[in-house]
Amino acid sequence: MRRPSSRKAAKALAQPIYFPPENVLHRVLPPELEGTRDFEQFHFIGFDWSGADLSGWRLSECRFENCNLAGVTLANTSLQNVAFAGCKLLGLPFNACRDLLFDVHFDRCQLDYASFWGKGMPNTRFVGCSLREADFTRTDLTNAVFDECELPGAVFSQTRLPGADLRTARHLVLDPEQNELKKARFALAGLPGLLGKYGLEVSW
Repeated sequence: MRRPSSRKAAKALAQPIYFPPENVLHRVLPPELEGTRDFEQFHFIGFDWSGADLSGWRLSECRFENCNLAGVTLANTSLQNVAFAGCKLLGLPFNACRDLLFDVHFDRCQLDYASFWGKGMPNTRFVGCSLREADFTRTDLTNAVFDECELPGAVFSQTRLPGADLRTARHLVLDPEQNELKKARFALAGLPGLLGKYGLEVSW
């Protein structure tokens, strides 16, 4: 897969917050939307789509709130400025999504074992998320924010992290020689995760 471009990251998109009243849906799709694969400005609340096949769907300016999407198939799925809040997204292959206009936001989500391999995700915000063993290999996370996130076992390899904010990320381990970290921000408590390979002891 082609490495993400190193050009200057675009400005972050604002999360979608406006939805027509008829597009605010709870738990199930109404009959008239069954079979639909193109959704714009929809707010999905409390849906259980675990294991569903969303291949080829286009979701634009949408929000998923308190939904279970664990194990969903995302082959060639288009996520254009899509927000997830309080959702179960275990093992999701975001790397399989279309690259064009890919833009996502995560707030209090379970993203354990998710894959972002090779995705361009500058300015992405992860807030209060669990990212156990998530794969960020070759991901462009320029200016991304990991706010109060848990990252045990998360994989960072050839990852672009210039300007990323990792000051409140916990259980972070990454190799400074294998990742781009110019102007990335870390807290003192995060230094062991950066220096562990050198066998150094950090005290404060």
